[in-house]
Amino acid sequence: MSSPSPKSPELSDKSRKYDRQIRLWGEHGQTLLENAQICLVNATALGTEVLKGVVLPGIGGFTIVDEQLVREEDVGCNFFLDHGSIGQSRAKRCMQLLRELNPDVNGDYVDEHVEQLIDSQPDFFRSFDVVVATAISERTIVRLSNVLWEQSIPLIIARSVGFYGVARIQVREHCVVETHPDNKQTDLRLEHPFEGLRKHMDETEITGKVPWLVVLYKVLHEWVAAHDGRFPANYREKCEVRELIRSKMEGEQENFEEAIKAVNSSFGGGKPSSAVLEILQDDRCVNVNKESNSFWIMARALKDFVDNEGNGLLPVPGVLPDMTADTNSYISLQNVYRTQAAHDADIVFRRARQLLKELNKPNDLITEKDVRLFCREAANIAVQRGTKIADEFDKGYRAVSIASGLETPSSLMAHYVVLRALDRFQAEYGCAPGESEAESDTSRIKSLASKMLADLGIGTPISDDLAYEICRYGGAEIHSISGYLGGCIAHELIKLITKQYRPLDNTFLYDGSTSQTEVFKL
Repeated sequence: MSSPSPKSPELSDKSRKYDRQIRLWGEHGQTLLENAQICLVNATALGTEVLKGVVLPGIGGFTIVDEQLVREEDVGCNFFLDHGSIGQSRAKRCMQLLRELNPDVNGDYVDEHVEQLIDSQPDFFRSFDVVVATAISERTIVRLSNVLWEQSIPLIIARSVGFYGVARIQVREHCVVETHPDNKQTDLRLEHPFEGLRKHMDETEITGKVPWLVVLYKVLHEWVAAHDGRFPANYREKCEVRELIRSKMEGEQENFEEAIKAVNSSFGGGKPSSAVLEILQDDRCVNVNKESNSFWIMARALKDFVDNEGNGLLPVPGVLPDMTADTNSYISLQNVYRTQAAHDADIVFRRARQLLKELNKPNDLITEKDVRLFCREAANIAVQRGTKIADEFDKGYRAVSIASGLETPSSLMAHYVVLRALDRFQAEYGCAPGESEAESDTSRIKSLASKMLADLGIGTPISDDLAYEICRYGGAEIHSISGYLGGCIAHELIKLITKQYRPLDNTFLYDGSTSQTEVFKL
């Protein structure tokens, strides 16, 4: 037999370079990352730290929009600027130094204020997958938020001041196939065995070499036969199954021990959760149309399977956990699940193709590989619908949530309020609070925060200490704080781009003085 041909040097080098991250989000996730384009508005220390976090893993390209020149204070906190950069274009210089981190990444810059782009080139942002904006004014936040909301482009607004930082994600709709839940349940179909599984189990004898699943299946059905066809539904009944398994052990048998441990986590597979049912009953799933993306078309095909061939159950994912067994027994059982998974996925794929034809969409919009992945992850798919950042500036918006947070002693909601007050301070006084005099600006920040809360109908005051803390830095960034927050935002960017893992929903606060973080939904 001839040996397989070696991989090309280019592919081998790239796989080696990105090996660890590919283990997290796979080759398909890496491909999405390498094809993505990011826009950064303002090359602050926080902004460049965000870009660093996506340049290193191999983002396709980035563009920095920033009209400012490098100042001495920029050099003090921005790792991607040096004294030789002073007086140069901040966008250009940061772009050059960021590109040195990874030659595979393309970089560009625009020496304009973002509002000029909104006025002169309203479609400028359509070429980007995500836009990140740091240290922009309240007025610009509102304008950028409205533009990108209409264009359905995810937006992240972030700011780092002193020991405090905030990031807010705006997504109109974000669909996730691979959510990677922490406690993912293996779908074994013990209560609803398919024909191939029943046949395999009937033909397999219990020995010390078979996988624990065979032991559990046979003992379970023995228990069910003695209980009028009813499966164990509570802790006491599951304990009875464990004891029945233990009674059949002959000495130390590892597969029996594994079966006993697996009793608690092996039931309930196949039935759609309430969250998945909500997706399958969503209007965008039921009434797919020419505007529907591949996620919703596959979701509709999945719904049709559940309603018909699946008899209320999801497709078999075909994934088994590791088990102590002889190789042939394990592979034989694994093939039973894989064969059924391929069969179910083929039904969903053919239905998806039919839907594409009915909607007059190209056949290659959804591949067989896409459907197999969708069916494998069907039990954990998710849809996240967000809110518009611009709405936060309307009177009365989320007043109950803000008031509740302010009344919770350990909450960082007051930090959110004071950072919003900082934006208003800059709009009103044309400088950052504390830039000239921290003491006098503290009262101004408190007054602005109180007015903002009064507009929301909230009477809870902001503490003097918090107001002073936001002023004593004069709007300056601390690199370590920006570095941490930038890394967190980069993680969320990668989630949005790869469409894997759930992005935070939707506001992230960080207090570096206490190492405390909190997520709010606003």
